[in-house]
Amino acid sequence: MNTTSLAGVRVRFCPSPTGTPHVGLIRTALFNWAFARHHGGELVFRIEDTDASRDSEESYNAIIDALNWLGIDWDEGPEVGGDHGPYRQSQRGEIYTDVARRLLEAGELYESFSTPEEVDERRKAAGQDTKLGYDNFDRDTTDEQKAAFRAQGREPVLRLRMPDEDITFADHIRGEVTFKAGSVPDPVLVRANGAPLYTLTNPVDDALMRITHILRGEDLLPSTPRQIALFQALRRIGVAESIPDYAHLPLVRGEGNRKLSKRDPESNLFTYRDRGFLPEGMLNYLALLGWAIADDRDIFSMSEMVQAFDIGKVSSNPARFDVKKAEAINATHLRALSQDDFVERTLPYLANAGLVAEKPTDEQRALFTATAPLIQERLVVLSDAVGMVRFLFESEEDFAPEPDSAAKALGEDAKPVLDAAIAALEPLAGWTTPAIEEALKAALIDGLGLKPRKAFAPVRVAVTGRTVSPPLYESMELLGREKTLTRMRHARNT
Repeated sequence: MNTTSLAGVRVRFCPSPTGTPHVGLIRTALFNWAFARHHGGELVFRIEDTDASRDSEESYNAIIDALNWLGIDWDEGPEVGGDHGPYRQSQRGEIYTDVARRLLEAGELYESFSTPEEVDERRKAAGQDTKLGYDNFDRDTTDEQKAAFRAQGREPVLRLRMPDEDITFADHIRGEVTFKAGSVPDPVLVRANGAPLYTLTNPVDDALMRITHILRGEDLLPSTPRQIALFQALRRIGVAESIPDYAHLPLVRGEGNRKLSKRDPESNLFTYRDRGFLPEGMLNYLALLGWAIADDRDIFSMSEMVQAFDIGKVSSNPARFDVKKAEAINATHLRALSQDDFVERTLPYLANAGLVAEKPTDEQRALFTATAPLIQERLVVLSDAVGMVRFLFESEEDFAPEPDSAAKALGEDAKPVLDAAIAALEPLAGWTTPAIEEALKAALIDGLGLKPRKAFAPVRVAVTGRTVSPPLYESMELLGREKTLTRMRHARNT
């Protein structure tokens, strides 16, 4: 087949609206987007929603939400419009009916009356495996036989007549791929009730929307010869101008190299958004699922990806979704945020946890802004801030050290430490970080002769409620003298 020129690139992202957006699905959207942007082409967003029993408006909205959150924009499709709409297959029924009629009249499709049971019986009679599927038996059914079948109440499906020669195509990732003649049975394109199947609608839409390159998952590779055969037929009847190029992306697998299914919580994109992944962190990691900007570089922006993206450099090996690596990449992007940006992105997570108002007060915003430089370097995802700063925003009635932290640091051995700390802090004239640090070190390290870990762990847990917190002295200054000493006394007497 001819290779399409990279001039005038048009690719498509065409999910079915079932379930929640899957990280593998969004990786496919990202690679299509990057390919289109790299070549100055266009991304068509199409919704394949002809299965009324599985498709849902909720899932459709979730896909839109996911793309908008990540900043993956499209040039044609829902919410945007374009010259090749409608962009939802449920609204394109008349188009499919017309194309199917033309294909049937041209002899590219034929009526098939065989039932699955009859196909199995013929395979068994010939000593063949029934898993081979349809045997192309109805290709030459006569008009008299068709009339007899209809008289019995049978209605035919419409099948595509596959070519009698090998189908070979150049995959941009996998190289030359060949399907031998006769290895793919004639597929059903239209059900007996007239409803078009994916095998018809997908290539028809690609043809009418002038798609030049199809970047899709490796699991769809077995359907490629059927698509190419249909494109050839569509060209013969004047519907398609050319046959698109193909690139079959590596599968995304989970832990233990298992297939990452839609039902796996690890695959749900919104799980990561809810935890506080940044869009740029998630996109950066998804880009690494099968592609690399350089052998020694994992961190990059989307503009850098677009500039460097080469579909021929995508690996053909399965990619493993590694949550720990995704977190590490997200943490790097999080640390790179400006302080103001970090504050604005984090406040909604504090509001969701009930620590600040949905529209934070000036006092709440100022307190978190002062805390931000102390925690930004320590976070992996934005929601980590909730645990880090809870002690600053909770009322004294609600505040209590975490049970595990209290058990580790607030035993009997902690009482003399807290007594000494309270005695050192009470007379301080100025409640500042340097003054707090000097007083505590003098009382606990010099006075009691303690190692820093033993000296400060009880104070940290008493004041912040956790063994891991923002820097201790700065935390105490932000909390204030009265609350700090009240909490230390309470921990001492508990």
